[in-house]
Amino acid sequence: MAACEEKKQAKKVNPYSGPIEEINDVRLLYSEAAKLKVKLTTAKQFRYMNENRRYPKPVYIVFYNPTGEEVTTIRSDSGQYDKAKDLYIVMGNVVVVNKQKQEKLLTPELNWKPQTKKVFTDKRVTILSQLTGEKLYGIGLDANQDFSQYSIRKPTGIFNMEGGI
Repeated sequence: MAACEEKKQAKKVNPYSGPIEEINDVRLLYSEAAKLKVKLTTAKQFRYMNENRRYPKPVYIVFYNPTGEEVTTIRSDSGQYDKAKDLYIVMGNVVVVNKQKQEKLLTPELNWKPQTKKVFTDKRVTILSQLTGEKLYGIGLDANQDFSQYSIRKPTGIFNMEGGI
């Protein structure tokens, strides 16, 4: 009788790895000492079991100075937040505008660490100055979160030099 029985195989069930929460019309505010520092807005957010978040729609980020003025804006096609690394990543046609310096940065991807208040990328970057007409190109960038200071890791481009070396 034992030879005639079919052995049943246990089906392996993969645990659910999709979003546990979906939020529409998201507005995240970051403040320090009761002063608004950063505002992130997007049409949709997915949150996962590990607390990671994904933003599949365009993401808009505004950085504010201590007096509450908009200093820098970022726009991207999508984004995500990695909870383990405390790292925000915006991707796809990233455009950063520094209103005070009248500069625009273009890159396919940009990372922001709230803990260190640093922004960086390993991707190609283009910086356009509306004041001087300079165009800087390079691979990789490190900046503080309001883009008042930045350095391009491997720069190339056309820029003006003061005379009298």
